[in-house]
Amino acid sequence: MSAVKQTHPLFPAGICSLRGSLVSLAIVTLVTLSIFSINSLRVAFPRPASLPSDLAAGSSEISRIKERVTSCPDYVKETIVLDDAEEDDVYHTPNVFRLNYEEMEKRFKVYIYPDGDPNTYYQTPRKLTGKYASEGYFFQNIRESGFVTDDPDRADLFFIPISSHKMRGKGISYENMTIIVKDYVESLMQKYPYWNRTLGADHFFVTCHDVGVRATEGLPNLVKNSIRVVCSPSYDVGFIPHKDVALPQVLQPFALPSGGNDVENRTTLGFWAGHRNSRIRVILARVWENDTELYVLNNRISRSEGSLLYQKRFYITKYCICPGGSQVNSARITDSIHYGCIPVILSDYYDLPFNDILNWHKFSVILREKDVYQLKQILKNITQEQFVSLHNNLVKVQKHFQWNSPPVKHDAFHMVMYELWLRHHVIKY
Repeated sequence: MSAVKQTHPLFPAGICSLRGSLVSLAIVTLVTLSIFSINSLRVAFPRPASLPSDLAAGSSEISRIKERVTSCPDYVKETIVLDDAEEDDVYHTPNVFRLNYEEMEKRFKVYIYPDGDPNTYYQTPRKLTGKYASEGYFFQNIRESGFVTDDPDRADLFFIPISSHKMRGKGISYENMTIIVKDYVESLMQKYPYWNRTLGADHFFVTCHDVGVRATEGLPNLVKNSIRVVCSPSYDVGFIPHKDVALPQVLQPFALPSGGNDVENRTTLGFWAGHRNSRIRVILARVWENDTELYVLNNRISRSEGSLLYQKRFYITKYCICPGGSQVNSARITDSIHYGCIPVILSDYYDLPFNDILNWHKFSVILREKDVYQLKQILKNITQEQFVSLHNNLVKVQKHFQWNSPPVKHDAFHMVMYELWLRHHVIKY
């Protein structure tokens, strides 16, 4: 008996192959990556009725791809999931994210330069606690993951494993840090051929300490060409959204379990307590310190008043105010997400973590610093229905702002790797 070869009905070529789908959707990702990074941070809640023309163009292209995929046979659509409910979810383009993420897990490879003594400033994390824990977790997670290759010829990107957190821990001054970073990177340039192929465009380094960003300034090509994964991604200090990556500053371990799905317990309108170490924080405390609906303190809550009162405040508050401190970033944002309190971003020139993947308007309130004077009215204008929607979406993104050891799917480490995966596509040599 001869075998009969099963054939499939004719359908549009290219898009209906898995490879074609990935290429088409990846193109949309790269086209819209910079657009989302810059434009989505400039709109205060609620969002405008119509999209800007550049965003509308990206949205139109995604719609055309969806229409073409719809004409594919069922066995292809099982791979290219078209879930209309999820299109309204917390991601800008859920299907693009899903397909690219799966491809990343299969193919992405990183080579870690072996040079440098782990007992000094290289290779290993200083610690996995405190406000710079994100840097330490990345150094540990990358080696626990399946992304590392020992063959540099298979590498998509090259990791420069120098830790500014370890340097600061050993009391190294900013001036000496600059020299150490410069000497280390120049030694890699001379010893290996990989930097010179792209002038460092396929190289990246990770630092959560703001001084670590400044310490790279002694080597202009490291700033201009390589990918900087940093916790202080401010546009006004040289952060380049389509090239660099915003690293979420996460203060782990969290003192209390995660919150969420508890809107009935959230009776306080807004909350902030902290040091007045920036202009916006000084204004916030001066304007709202004595308000009866916003719980705003001009300093941290004293431990003498009770155990973990600061963290417990997050559980009973609707909106947690997150003004920039000495830098644009703040661990208070990820604290808010963890405890289920909607973050109110009050910081100009801030490229939010994973901003080109996650639609921050779906789970946070983004304001300009000048809006601080109308803060209470802005929050009160948000309806209960909108608040519940924001809260429910916030719970959905909590997994993306959690570090684990070893790392787990969709956690903070994998989201950073996904950002790097997106950027490696634009490097040619």
